Amino acid sequence: MGNDLSGALQTLRLAARDLPDVIESTSYGTPALKVGKKLLARVKDADTVVLMCPLDEKEMLLEAAPEIYFETDHYKGWPAILVRVHVIAPDELRHRLERTFMAQAPKALLKAWQASRSAS
Repeated sequence: MGNDLSGALQTLRLAARDLPDVIESTSYGTPALKVGKKLLARVKDADTVVLMCPLDEKEMLLEAAPEIYFETDHYKGWPAILVRVHVIAPDELRHRLERTFMAQAPKALLKAWQASRSAS
């Protein structure tokens, strides 16, 4: 595995590009995307991103698409899922990030964003 995280980060950036107020930051020393102070996703390594995800949804994803989603012991019981960033389809990653955004974004921002989407 390479240490070059730019490919994984670029994939995340593209998936999150239409989400308002998403900032690039770091989490555990690697590039991350946040909304406010809440983590949306971070790059774990060149092939893997960590996506915040409710536990019930995580279980479903792990069963439905083990070729894309997985977890290590470190993440068991945590509302986060590991994603093979070069395997997941761009629209699937976009959908997952959007769901995470809706769970993590401040309510006022979410309302404004949803209003702007229904207006277009």
